[in-house]
Amino acid sequence: METGLENYYIIQNNKKLRYGYTTGSCAAAAAGAAARMLLLGKEISRYRLMTPAGIPLCLEIRDAAFDGVEASCAVKKDGGDDPDATHGLLVYARVRRLDTPGIVIEGGPGVGRVTRKGLEQPVGAAAINRVPREMIAKEVRDACEDADYEKGMYVEISVPGGEETAKKTFNPRLGIEGGISILGTKGIVIPMSEDALIASIRTEMRMRKENGARYLLVTPGNYGQDFLAGLGRGIDLEVSVKCSNYVGETVDMAVNLGMEGILFAAHIGKFIKVSGGIMNTHSRCSDARAELFAAHAVRAGGSLETARALLETQTTEEAVDILLAEGLLEPVMAEVTKRVHGYLQHRCAGAIRTEAILYSSVHGWLGETPGARKMLEHFMKEERD
Repeated sequence: METGLENYYIIQNNKKLRYGYTTGSCAAAAAGAAARMLLLGKEISRYRLMTPAGIPLCLEIRDAAFDGVEASCAVKKDGGDDPDATHGLLVYARVRRLDTPGIVIEGGPGVGRVTRKGLEQPVGAAAINRVPREMIAKEVRDACEDADYEKGMYVEISVPGGEETAKKTFNPRLGIEGGISILGTKGIVIPMSEDALIASIRTEMRMRKENGARYLLVTPGNYGQDFLAGLGRGIDLEVSVKCSNYVGETVDMAVNLGMEGILFAAHIGKFIKVSGGIMNTHSRCSDARAELFAAHAVRAGGSLETARALLETQTTEEAVDILLAEGLLEPVMAEVTKRVHGYLQHRCAGAIRTEAILYSSVHGWLGETPGARKMLEHFMKEERD
């Protein structure tokens, strides 16, 4: 069944990836359809919606029910070819008349509740973001105008299975409990969107800031958190943030939020690139790992033969093994961390403190920038208690 997105897609790695639509679009369409069924007394099977992106949608209405008191229906979330945890969920809207003017929007079962400061909605509110709220209100308001209805409407958004699905999202880390968030600034899901991932990192960082953090503890992913957990120093991993490959953007956001400093804990495979000024560490954007190791080895006094051996490596762990065997690991890591620190400072123009701890999956802690150990104390539970 056509939705209006049939001709919208991106090409990535020679594959066509189709667009989808957000939980916000689902909620708005369901609310608009439910309001019309309640006020006009007619079942609706399809609902037309103009998204903030300027792309019109025509969405199937499911499980419709209405009487003279209230109406409800659902729209099935379709994330397109994006790896979206909420894909396939039914987003329900239930509406009823109010005696007072205005449109009240609430969250029901499966929609999370905000429990920490720094998120878009205040503590205690349903995790329905500003743009979806505006979309829902517009569709319900239009239905009221078309039916010449001048009083208010109550709208409840619910998502069966939302509480379980939320465990696969950022929500538990952000302090959103009990369900998913109703999201989307454009109403459209662009597959593998970097903007969406960066926005989620920004949201988590802002939440840390609003809850009193002056410094950020950042890892590219789960391995960094595992490394920190293995140090056994009482580090509070609940306050850490994952930045994926977006090192430069993470530094930028920390500056914009007014943080005092940021400490990265990263595998050498990621941050050897940062030692060359590469701020997006994804393999499709850059590599040069072997070349950077070779250059740093020469700077540290290594032989041409060692540099050639490093250039032939396929993994950074191989490179670390070579440096260890040649007695060069410590001086090379001194070169690496010096340049990591310099490029991070260059990125933020000295506006905040930037430190990094680098590790190997095989050999553990490899090196750190000058202030890293001191900054690590800010994230130890006993230091803050």
